[in-house]
Amino acid sequence: MLEVRELEKSFGGVKAVDKCSLRVEEGSITGLIGPNGAGKTTVFNLISGVYKPDAGEIWFLDDRIDGLPSHEIARKSIARTFQIPREFKEMTVLENLMLVPKNQPGENLLNTLFRPGYVRIQEKQIMEKALSILEFVELIHLKDEYAKNLSSGQKKLLELAKILMADPRIILLDEPGAGVNPTLMKKLVDNIERLRQEGITFFLIEHDMDLVTYLCDRVIVMNKGRKMAEGTPQEIKKDKKVLEAYLGV
Repeated sequence: MLEVRELEKSFGGVKAVDKCSLRVEEGSITGLIGPNGAGKTTVFNLISGVYKPDAGEIWFLDDRIDGLPSHEIARKSIARTFQIPREFKEMTVLENLMLVPKNQPGENLLNTLFRPGYVRIQEKQIMEKALSILEFVELIHLKDEYAKNLSSGQKKLLELAKILMADPRIILLDEPGAGVNPTLMKKLVDNIERLRQEGITFFLIEHDMDLVTYLCDRVIVMNKGRKMAEGTPQEIKKDKKVLEAYLGV
C-alpha cells in the first residue's frame, strides 16, 4: 500500500533520512522503531507532507505523493497522529469531530440562506457519524466536555476519532502509547485491532516493545536515517544489530 524509495532529507548539515527504503503492506499493522534521532518521525513528516524530501520517492497505491502538500495527501485517505495531540481545546469533543469532514454545505453562505433544509440534513448525518465514532472509541460520555479538559490518554482517543471521521485507508500513528495509562492503552489497542479487521492499515512509531510485539505483524528498524533491519517482532528482538543500536554497543 505504501512504499518509500531511497528517501533523503537533511536539515543543515545533518542528514535525518539517508537513502531510506521501506514498504507497508495493505491490511497490516507495521511498526517503525529505532533509537532517538534515528529519523522515524522525519519519515512520517515526509510521508504526510509536513516536509518535502530532498530526494527519493513516496508511493501510495498507484500514486506518487512525495512533495504534495499535506491537505492533498490527506485527501488520498492518508491520516496521521502526532506525538502531542492537536485538539481544538475550546471546543467540545463532539464539535472537534464535526469539524473534520470537508466541503460541508453549511460552510457556504448561499446554502445557509437558500438551502437551509439541505444544510440541516447534512449536519444531522455528520453528527450521527460523529456520535457513532465516539461510541466506538468509548468517548461518548465525554461528547459535551471541552477537549482541553481531557486526559492525555483521552486526547489520544479523540485524535483517533477525528481521523476516523475522514474515512482513512492508512493511519500513521506517532507514539500512540506515550503518556497513556494502562486502561486507556487497552482501549486504544482494541480500537486499532478492530479497525484493522475492518480494512484499515496502520503504520506506527512506538518505543514500547511490548506494545510493538503485541500489535505488529512486521517491524522496521531505523538507525542513523536508514533502515537497518526488518522482520517479525520476535526476529527483531533477537537481532544483534538492533540490540547494538539501542544499547550503543
